[in-house]
Amino acid sequence: MSDLIAKALADADDTDVVVMGQNVLPDTGKVFKQLFGNAHAIVVADGITWGVAGEAVTKSLTDAGITLDEPFVFPGHPTLYASYENVEKVRDHLKATDAIACSIGSGTLNDLVKRASDELGRRYMNVCTAASMDGYAAFGASITENGFKHTMSCRAPQGLVADLGIMAAAPQRCTATGLGDLIEKVPAGADWILADELGIEPIDKGTWDLVQGPLRGAISNPQALADGNPEAFDGLAEGLIMSGLAMQKYRISSRPASGAGHQFSHVWEMEHLGFDDDPPLTHGLKVGLGTISVLALWDKILDIDFSALDIDAAVAKWPTADEQEAIVRKSFTGAMLEPSVKQTMAKYIDADALRARLAIVKEKWPEIQQRCRSQVMPAVDVESILKQVGAVYHPGQIGLTEQRFHDTYYRARLIRSRYTLLDFLFETGVLHDEVEKLFAPGGFWAERPWGGQKYWNE
Repeated sequence: MSDLIAKALADADDTDVVVMGQNVLPDTGKVFKQLFGNAHAIVVADGITWGVAGEAVTKSLTDAGITLDEPFVFPGHPTLYASYENVEKVRDHLKATDAIACSIGSGTLNDLVKRASDELGRRYMNVCTAASMDGYAAFGASITENGFKHTMSCRAPQGLVADLGIMAAAPQRCTATGLGDLIEKVPAGADWILADELGIEPIDKGTWDLVQGPLRGAISNPQALADGNPEAFDGLAEGLIMSGLAMQKYRISSRPASGAGHQFSHVWEMEHLGFDDDPPLTHGLKVGLGTISVLALWDKILDIDFSALDIDAAVAKWPTADEQEAIVRKSFTGAMLEPSVKQTMAKYIDADALRARLAIVKEKWPEIQQRCRSQVMPAVDVESILKQVGAVYHPGQIGLTEQRFHDTYYRARLIRSRYTLLDFLFETGVLHDEVEKLFAPGGFWAERPWGGQKYWNE
């Protein structure tokens, strides 16, 4: 365990133990015993994760003198989905016993067991099988219920065991998924800087350091990650686990780890993009594409002189509350509609408040510009990193038409109340012009045409 993780654990409310390193899977039983004493254990896995670590975990628990209930194992195919229906399956099974769950898996299994255990007032631990997402140590579970993906409140795992050899041996698409999830912390940090400078959501320095401190190192060697070099996974795994621990410390929201790039992914996920693929198109692969999408905007935005902003013109373009709600209702249907209305209107401000906010933009723009410029990366650099690790880097790879992808730039800000670059551009009155430039001749996406793109699962 790194010094940084040890520091984060000291401030974490939920997670007490993280064991990370080479050949640490045999420590599972010791960790369980340390956390839960003489409680019975029940291993929860799917067919794939059971094949990876089920026997080793079971042996470790047994060797530690822990009584085991019969394991609960989902089929390996079709790929398990983080739906509330599956939360109920896990919860109802756990309800029949007083055993503590030890889940084996990454995002989906961790989230299912996290929520199911929390509904029963129990804690649990997780054995990590892939460097595929940043939610291992996060409070809350990302669950789809009634067609809308949202974070359901629940405590993070009390313990984590992350064997770097196991994680490095996972399919490359898992690693690509994790890197895509992690790299979005770069523009997410710039989103937080905007919110901080405008007095919307001040940066918590301690939390910031937990996420941003290890970030650049974790994403610095994509080729070694693609090659499955276990040593390279030390930084990636640490960065992913640190994101969750940071969210435990912050507690207010997932702001430290999630920005506009995640909102691109959330739009597509709520529209079930790639859900019928086997394996399904993962969250992190879509987040990586969202990261490139947002950074393509940042590339241009930082050259605009907002200290010369025409406030009167921006306020004149500002919609009334009724007009803003109408925009949302025109943009969504079905299960996405009412939650999107609620999220958007939660951050709506009237014209007077907008005028005051834009005055701050004008006054502080040189400072905002400097801080954000030092935080972001060129979109082409992230594109290159994701290419090297085998991640998604073009919308055509995942079946998005140019029009559908183009529209995501306008819809993504409408599904979350969080203030991001997309809100900043909408408020300053330049969102439309700057998005359209990306698709116009010479623009970032115009130079990356859709023709000939290979679909991800072909």
